[in-house]
Amino acid sequence: MKSDIEIAQAATPQPITQIADALGIPQERVEPYGRHIAKILPSAGDAPCGKLILVTAINPTPAGEGKTTVSVGLADGLRKIGKRAVLALREPSLGPVFGVKGGAAGGGYAQVLPMEDINLHFTGDLHAITCANNLLAAMTDNHIAQGNQLNLDPRRIAIRRCLDMNDRQLRFAVTGLGGKVNGTPREEGFDITAASEVMATLCLASDMQDLKTRLGKIVVGFTYESTPVTAADLHAAGAMTSLLTKAIHPNLVQTLEGTPALVHCGPFANIAHGCNSLIATKTALALGDYCVTEAGFGADLGAEKFLDIKCRMAGLAPDAVVLVATIRALKYHGGVAKADLSRENVAALQTGLANLGQHLHNLRTVFGLQVVVAINRFSADTDAEIAAVQSYCAAQSVPVELCEGWEKGGAGVTDLAAKVAELCAQPHDFRHAYADDLPLEDKIRAIATKIYHADDVSFAPAALSELRRLDATGRYPVCIAKTQYSFSDNAKLLGAPMGFAVHIRAARLSAGAGFVVAYAGDIITMPGLPPRPAAEGIDVLPDGTITGLF
Repeated sequence: MKSDIEIAQAATPQPITQIADALGIPQERVEPYGRHIAKILPSAGDAPCGKLILVTAINPTPAGEGKTTVSVGLADGLRKIGKRAVLALREPSLGPVFGVKGGAAGGGYAQVLPMEDINLHFTGDLHAITCANNLLAAMTDNHIAQGNQLNLDPRRIAIRRCLDMNDRQLRFAVTGLGGKVNGTPREEGFDITAASEVMATLCLASDMQDLKTRLGKIVVGFTYESTPVTAADLHAAGAMTSLLTKAIHPNLVQTLEGTPALVHCGPFANIAHGCNSLIATKTALALGDYCVTEAGFGADLGAEKFLDIKCRMAGLAPDAVVLVATIRALKYHGGVAKADLSRENVAALQTGLANLGQHLHNLRTVFGLQVVVAINRFSADTDAEIAAVQSYCAAQSVPVELCEGWEKGGAGVTDLAAKVAELCAQPHDFRHAYADDLPLEDKIRAIATKIYHADDVSFAPAALSELRRLDATGRYPVCIAKTQYSFSDNAKLLGAPMGFAVHIRAARLSAGAGFVVAYAGDIITMPGLPPRPAAEGIDVLPDGTITGLF
């Protein structure tokens, strides 16, 4: 069986100019980065009139769910049944690529190309975001060192440096050591670039001027009198924007089957809002009749944030939702150890279906959306196990389709594509999980009780105080940072846990992005490498061919 990279390297992609021509993009809007990648420049005539399809999933497990593979296969499948579809995905972060096996280019015969470039540096967007973030951090510390006219309190600096790599050693640090010439000693730390506020800000900006305005709102710290100091106060927004003038434009690539794909920006859904850029999504909706996009991790995180943050800010509403599940993951939620997931276990599967059911309830009842379940098929799945999922979905009156995109490409996803197109033609009653005018405390409680199915929420005193202070400054949506593995903030509570409380330990305004981050449990913003990083298996042959990349 060929690996993902072997399948990708055997493919012959079309010149990216042909992909752009087929979409009707004028040549002056196409900025090639080699033969198979291009930046798409904006057009005032773009109108997002296509159907929006959101791909999400049950809570992730070590067994894998394959949202990106399903997304790619679905876009290919839609084109196979005669629909004009465009894919809109997030960019990979180098941290997970070298840390745990997984990028953001799909897999098998449902991939986007060139997968090596997409997973390794791509067009440099994440590096530009890293530089813009770290420029602001450097200007903040320089301001303090050069006289501190704004009276910034070095103990209350909010901006953290970032790096596009998993590195637990940098979570907490003391900088500015070595005497006055080297700055002011203070405690700080690094976030991974995908968790930075600059990433979230770029993702939600509507154009270059909006990006510059949003960057200027980023709070870098507080004065001794507790007054917030922003990037605009440091005159940093213009320079930060200059580093992002290329990164703001979506990247055009293609699938193995030549379906156009916009791959742009990559915030993590357990820390940030987990969606690709607003510009890329709207561009895809303008270029195609159907836009297939995904939200990170389970529907309790990525989909909730897509619906309550991105759709709210952009005035969008999904016409259909694909909820991805695997037999293996459902058995894991039913208590089966990872080593035993290849063995048939219908009883455990039926227990794990509670996780699927809770996500279905949220998407259909809380958000009022049209949903189809996609069973992302693995070779070890048995007929009895597949029948159990189909029977469960029938009892829930929700459509379900097998997805075999990994093995067959778009041909293995045509049934799902036809069902999605059918759902897109039906009315929905989309609504948010909470109203704009609620206090932040009540918004968090609404998400915790309606989406996570928690009994209640407990707030650390400092978090509650900060939430109430922020309420006095405006009305913001909430981005809850919590573990992706459970509906709760305890990663070990699998399935559909009940009788728990969500613990909010801290809150922080991401003023550039326009939302408040509430930190639940022990979630961290700089991941570490696993015992055996994926980097150990990656190599380069004498001719420059990369091996071991998935």
